Amino acid sequence: MSAQLKERMAKIFADKEVYFRTQGRVTFVRISSTVQIVIASLVVALLGAWLIGTLSMLYDQATVAQDRAAIDAKAKSVAAEASKVKAYKRSVSDIAADLSRRQDALDDMVRSQFGTTSIDPNVVGAPDEQTGKQTDATKTSDATGKDVLGIRKLRGVEARQTLFAKKLVSLIDERAARAEAAIRSFGLNPKQIAGTAAAQQGGPFIPWAKTDAPHDEALADLANALSRLDALERGLVSIPSGRPTAAPMQTSSYGYRRDPFNGRAAFHAGIDFRGRYGQPILAASAGRISYVGRRQGYGKVVEIDHGHGIMTRYAHLSGFAVRPGQAVTRGATVGRMGSTGRSTGTHLHFEVRLNGNAINPRRFLEVKEDVLKVQQIAKQRFARVGAKAVKADERG
Repeated sequence: MSAQLKERMAKIFADKEVYFRTQGRVTFVRISSTVQIVIASLVVALLGAWLIGTLSMLYDQATVAQDRAAIDAKAKSVAAEASKVKAYKRSVSDIAADLSRRQDALDDMVRSQFGTTSIDPNVVGAPDEQTGKQTDATKTSDATGKDVLGIRKLRGVEARQTLFAKKLVSLIDERAARAEAAIRSFGLNPKQIAGTAAAQQGGPFIPWAKTDAPHDEALADLANALSRLDALERGLVSIPSGRPTAAPMQTSSYGYRRDPFNGRAAFHAGIDFRGRYGQPILAASAGRISYVGRRQGYGKVVEIDHGHGIMTRYAHLSGFAVRPGQAVTRGATVGRMGSTGRSTGTHLHFEVRLNGNAINPRRFLEVKEDVLKVQQIAKQRFARVGAKAVKADERG
């Protein structure tokens, strides 16, 4: 210790005397420099210990806070990853549910028009060759445990559904074109026939709840194509194509003729078939009996409404075999041949009318075989759909 420091310490801790006065008596206490140094050292030591303890406590608190912050950060990270996984699972689940609803819509559309969902597998197309295989770009999981390939497979299913719908639209358009050609072969306008079918629809609006099909372009196109095909084929089926009687002879054709009673020029609105009295008269196509009774000049008459503005009339009958409102099939007996009304002998007067106007029945009686085949295919489709509907009602 340097002399200068010793001198300063000697001044600071010089011997001190403390005087006390008690009842006139004066006493003093001498505090030596050594005692002062010891006391000062103790005080410094206590202060140092307190300071060290305080710093240590503050350090511990800082460490605990840091650890807690790290734990909180890790917990948040885990929660974030868990949220991502949950969101991913929800995404996969939502996509799967949407695809399921989409498939239900496809099945319902096809079933409602064809009576079955069993369409030629070639329409759907072969599965993606990569389906089920893993590549470096499509591992089954990543760091968060996501099934990346799962979503890709679902998107693949969605793409195949869209492809199915588009190919089915193409096939339906081809079938609709054949129906249009068949309708034209009868001398009728396909748009007029299909338009009449569209005009005969109705019912309350009930939103489709199974899928967002109205916003799905592929399904919307398919629905439109099916609706058009249905209208055309229903019109085609309603067109008379069967002979109204087994009698082969036509005694009078459609159009101009000399009136058999007064010999004057007249318009003949149908075709006459000569036959034996009481011979069965047959429905030329399926429909509903709209009139049974007498009409001036026609005598006893049966009229059948085939829908789409098409009506057939069977006149000069001797008797009836049906009643108004009755549904009949093609070839069903509706009456018996006779000579009632303005008639010169036993025969059938057969008319075909479109929206009330007479048209030449010959085109319906001389239809080609290929047209009949297209018409028969359409009839089979409706029969299949009808059978499915009956079974569904029985189950319900």
